[in-house]
Amino acid sequence: MDDVQVTDAIGIEHIYKETGDRLWWALLGYTGDREIASDAMAEAFARALSSSGTIRNPAAWIWRVAFRVATEHLREARHTSMDPEASYEMDQQALGVVVALRQLTRRQRAVFILFYLDDRSTNQIGELLGMAPATVSVHLHRARRQLRAILGDDDA
Repeated sequence: MDDVQVTDAIGIEHIYKETGDRLWWALLGYTGDREIASDAMAEAFARALSSSGTIRNPAAWIWRVAFRVATEHLREARHTSMDPEASYEMDQQALGVVVALRQLTRRQRAVFILFYLDDRSTNQIGELLGMAPATVSVHLHRARRQLRAILGDDDA
């Protein structure tokens, strides 16, 4: 669906049905906050609906906008840790991963989530986040190393 030109609300709805769940989980991993994830996703799709005739690659555009909106919310809220009250629906292992991800830099976290959760290549991630593929690789390497240190690596 990434290469298809979408010119109407039906096409945007199809993208929502196809990638909405993955996008929300990626945003949750990135922000550590269910509300910010939901707000960023809603805002990205609302912007897509209002600009649908002018979007060249709508699925990629929506992901890029969602991550930018989430970053703006994080800056405004200045979240430093996940609120335990907001995590009551998450199992302890998932919560541990989200808390570990919050210890990465925003770029490392975004790159890691897009690579592993959305199965995007370093080239695609670079295009989405506005960085060179080599820079994406560096952030991905540092994120892996940092997460191994935080979560422990039995295979190392």
